[in-house]
Amino acid sequence: MVLDKLSKSLKKTIDKISGSLFVDKKLINELVKDLQRALIESDVNIEQVLKISESIKSRVLSDNIPSQVNKKDYLIKVVYEELISLMGGEEKKLDLKKKTTIMLVGLFGSGKTTTTGKLSKYFSKRGKKVAVVQTDTYRPAAYDQLKQITKKEKVDFFGDNKLKDPVKIYKKFKKDLAKYDLVIVDTAGRDALSKDLIKEIEELNKVVKPDERFLVISSDIGQTAIKQAKQFHDSVNVSGVIVTKMEGTAKGGGALTACVTTSNPIVFIGVGEKIDDLESFKPKNFIGRLLGMGDLEALLEKTEGLMTEEKAEDLKKKMLKGDFNMLDLYEQMSAVRKMGPLSKVMEMIPGFSKMKLPKEQLDNQEVALEKWKYIMNSFRKYELEDPTKITAKRIDQVAFGSGTSVKEIRNLLKQYKQSKKMMKMFKGSSSKGMEKMMKKMNLRN
Repeated sequence: MVLDKLSKSLKKTIDKISGSLFVDKKLINELVKDLQRALIESDVNIEQVLKISESIKSRVLSDNIPSQVNKKDYLIKVVYEELISLMGGEEKKLDLKKKTTIMLVGLFGSGKTTTTGKLSKYFSKRGKKVAVVQTDTYRPAAYDQLKQITKKEKVDFFGDNKLKDPVKIYKKFKKDLAKYDLVIVDTAGRDALSKDLIKEIEELNKVVKPDERFLVISSDIGQTAIKQAKQFHDSVNVSGVIVTKMEGTAKGGGALTACVTTSNPIVFIGVGEKIDDLESFKPKNFIGRLLGMGDLEALLEKTEGLMTEEKAEDLKKKMLKGDFNMLDLYEQMSAVRKMGPLSKVMEMIPGFSKMKLPKEQLDNQEVALEKWKYIMNSFRKYELEDPTKITAKRIDQVAFGSGTSVKEIRNLLKQYKQSKKMMKMFKGSSSKGMEKMMKKMNLRN
């Protein structure tokens, strides 16, 4: 998971609070030291670490804690709130009701072009008519790379690899761009300290007049993000930051918190190499996931576009009634497989995210899901609609036909029965909460 080492350390801290008999000064000092160690190992600036440490101590040791509040719960709440503050507090919300232009700027190799493609997919999935403009005239592969990405995602692409002036490229297509809801402009990578390159981006900024200017930085840049963010902010008045490559570094904490010190809110984070591995950054949700509380909102975001509105509505009704057959299980499994590795999905589910499942177990479950799909494809439709009609003879036949074992088929049937039982538990008193959640999942293609 993103910042896996920091997450494990923070979960241990929370577990220590939950397992303590009482909260005293000694416990608080121990917890603060654990927290300091975890944050510093994730490359968070020492001044920020000391600041959050003092804030936690002063709040928990205060005499103003309401008498009816459990001190352990209050301590966990304080840690949670202070970590949210460290990550920027409130999320930056984009106003996309009007025509919007976003320009991406950043260092060489920060992942701007890939991020441009991810943004185009992210917003087109949400019903926006998106156009992408390539103005990188320094990296020859940038034009072809973005053209291929947008072609695959069916997003309109504009660029001219013969022109060497980014301003001329943008002006050439300016009239064509007027018909789009959202225009994303990719620019060349540059060092914030290079005067010639900065002058070029300042000129392009004046011509494009973007509504949002997003700085794209790689998470492995660590604390030096502060200097780069400041320089770019002075040049183009950065309105938000996208932190890329969050899935493979221990320095991500430094990059995330560094941006906060320059008053540049983080808008998105890149959490993988695939086109869908882009998440809107919500500090509360992000910290909740790090602490093992899950992030249903991010999970629901990932489900967008995975099934039609009609299928989602039908599945919602069946789940609320507890009427759940194997065809529904098949739809559910297919959606989960499209959402990425099981480990990524599980960390977003409250409860599951705290389970310390070994990697081998998760890998085995991935394999099982794949085999279950083969098995279901071998059953007849009426058997999937009513699994009680599946006989022992049919199990033997399907095992032979699907290249699986009788045991694997019986495990699938057992999983189906457990899922059906769980769905029935949502009936009655829990149905309103379930319906609310399912309404959020009632998404369009």
